[in-house]
Amino acid sequence: MSEQQVLVTRRMPPPAERLLRGAGFAVEVIDSEEPPSRAQFLSRLRGKAGLLAMLSDCVDAEALEAAGPGLRVVADYAVGFDNIDLAECTRRGVRVTNTPGVLTDATADLAWALILATTRRVCEGDQLVRAGGWRGWSGTQLLGLQLSGATLGLLGVGRIGTAVGLRSLGFGMRVLYTDARVNDELEQQVAARRVGLEELVTQSDVLSLHIPFAPESRHLIGAREFDLMKRSAVLINTARGPLVDEPALVAALRAGNIAGAGLDVYEDEPRLAVGLAELPNVVLLPHLGSATTATRERMSAMAAENVIAVLRGSDPPNPVN
Repeated sequence: MSEQQVLVTRRMPPPAERLLRGAGFAVEVIDSEEPPSRAQFLSRLRGKAGLLAMLSDCVDAEALEAAGPGLRVVADYAVGFDNIDLAECTRRGVRVTNTPGVLTDATADLAWALILATTRRVCEGDQLVRAGGWRGWSGTQLLGLQLSGATLGLLGVGRIGTAVGLRSLGFGMRVLYTDARVNDELEQQVAARRVGLEELVTQSDVLSLHIPFAPESRHLIGAREFDLMKRSAVLINTARGPLVDEPALVAALRAGNIAGAGLDVYEDEPRLAVGLAELPNVVLLPHLGSATTATRERMSAMAAENVIAVLRGSDPPNPVN
């Protein structure tokens, strides 16, 4: 048992390392908040039985080959697992796990932080005051969108999308959603209505994205969708960056085709599309969706529990394959 080694690819809250060491495994942590280089990642992965990975760690055939035949489990410190070649892991008999459910409320709260910051132009106001540009109250300064009576459009209503929709009740918003399945909870509690994507994009004052990334959803929101949106509408993305064509978003924001955007995720993290950071009508966060102390500690524990279960010969609590 003590000879089995587990690689943790980034500094994280303490439960993971404590649980893994307590279970008798040798734990190697890349002690940094920055992603390791590809060469460092592959080198440190060699000979490991378990991998506790982050979303920025690409676990593909090359990584699995570098790890060697002893690798038995890849535990993603996230709900999404598009950074992992699931088919290749399955072919090699490597279990893949994630951390579902625990980050729902934290991410839904952050989506609402972005909704409020973007529609009420909070960051623009903060910058104006800090720069000394505020000259006193004005009847026309930084006018934004009133949420009561406005339409919240949800693209995807899994756990997080549903939580975002339920929170709209306190704001008196109309709710539309697009999803493959009917969401009875939203329809009953906030009178939400299920519509097609085009109607969702056209009718929403706030369009919030909550679907997982897959090859077929790449750039699902692009130039055509921005042309269909209201000029007063805002886009919120706390899901996955590649859902949005970022250069098309920059063009739409510059042209005033939409009023603003609030982003926590990006197409090529941590790099931004050219021009995005210079726009005043966009709020940019560094992928903070699950970043509360309680949530990240629980994610850390869940990831470790998945690793421990597999290395002890049991089924993991949160299997993906």
